Amino acid sequence: MRVIICGAGQVGYGIAERLSAEHNDVSVIDTSPELIQSVRDNLDARGFVGHGAHPDMLAAAGAEEADMIIAVTLYDEVNMTACQVAHSLFNVPTKIARIRAQSYLQPHYMDLFSREHLPIDVIISPELEVGEMVLRRIALPGATDVVRFGDNKIAMVAIECMEDCPVINTPLSQLTDLFPDLPSTVVGVSREGRLFIPHSADQLVAGDLAYVVTTKDQVRRTLSLFGHDEQEATRIVIAGGGNIGLYVARTIELRQSRTKVKIIEASRHRAVAIADELRRTVVLNGSALDQKLLQEADIAEADLMVAVTNDDQVNILSSVLAKQLGCKSNLVLINNPTYHDFTDMLGIDAHVNPRTVTISRVLQHVRRGRIRAVHSIHRGAAEIIEAEALETSPLVGPELRELELPDGMRLGAIYRNGEVLKPSGTMRIKPKDRIVMFVMAKAVKQVEQLFRVSLEFF
Repeated sequence: MRVIICGAGQVGYGIAERLSAEHNDVSVIDTSPELIQSVRDNLDARGFVGHGAHPDMLAAAGAEEADMIIAVTLYDEVNMTACQVAHSLFNVPTKIARIRAQSYLQPHYMDLFSREHLPIDVIISPELEVGEMVLRRIALPGATDVVRFGDNKIAMVAIECMEDCPVINTPLSQLTDLFPDLPSTVVGVSREGRLFIPHSADQLVAGDLAYVVTTKDQVRRTLSLFGHDEQEATRIVIAGGGNIGLYVARTIELRQSRTKVKIIEASRHRAVAIADELRRTVVLNGSALDQKLLQEADIAEADLMVAVTNDDQVNILSSVLAKQLGCKSNLVLINNPTYHDFTDMLGIDAHVNPRTVTISRVLQHVRRGRIRAVHSIHRGAAEIIEAEALETSPLVGPELRELELPDGMRLGAIYRNGEVLKPSGTMRIKPKDRIVMFVMAKAVKQVEQLFRVSLEFF
């Protein structure tokens, strides 16, 4: 696939890194010579210094033969114009744009992005995506990652196995025997930095991070089985009143009437603006690193500190300070992946990476075949994929135990006619079944072939 990426910042670079590693033909455009030099030095991709919306730059990057343009510069208007130029002058089939300004995303304005106006096929709003991820973490405090599939009826949860976890040192096959009515499948395990797909005879050990696929209504029971019975936070302090902080607070006001929220926002102008928009949320103006202000926000009584400012260091330090002052737990927004290795030692309970969220959304449209959703985990070492089985797929027909599935692939759930089924050896996949699976990076291409529309591969 030939892909042009406009923007070589953290998100653009991350997408280019992922796509070039999978042997796609990637070109990156950015106005910064330093960022483009980094692309040329470190990636198997071409770099072009210039404006991503200018026709001559798109032509130089190969827009006439491109299959897709991904516009993720810092400016919404540049991203939208790049997609328009790619469509009008070069007829690029798939156009993806990152759009941050919420004004563009109002439901009554969505016709703006139709083919007759601004022809953008996929709109990525990192703030909304991250906001929803934060809300899922708040709702399920025992999970370190939560993603929904199958019309929101299937969930993938990442669960840390603590020393007192009831299911450690027990073969996974025994868990199925002990809880036959529990539709949960351990599809992947991260142990001491190594990610692998467990076999039925394998056991979980303390310190493991287990990736479990289950139904939406059995998530809490699954967490409890793994020893996580943490109560949902009812007193929350949010550091940062930007788009994410405002979205989280507004949504909590709508969904959870019992939850009390306070926001700390450094900009006085922004603090006044969001205070006017929110009904029950208390807005405080000042720095989240100000100990007196945190005490004024009653941080010692808070169940959770959610740090979502634009500054990773402020997020990390304010969350650490909050716990020292008595806050029970914290959830931190971290853009820079180099900080992820230090989260545990700093006392950070959970973190969200916007880059991972954006890359996952892009991969959903890069993947070939009937791929409905993709979630990248463990820095791209694996993906949780939801795909639809076609009549021509070799998966359809035989019992699952008769199939020769690729190494590095584990089925987690099957979604059929609105019902979630747990895979078993005697089950047969039917056309139009949607399959949620754990796939190691090395097996992604093989899995794509299983769900291709074309007959040429079968």
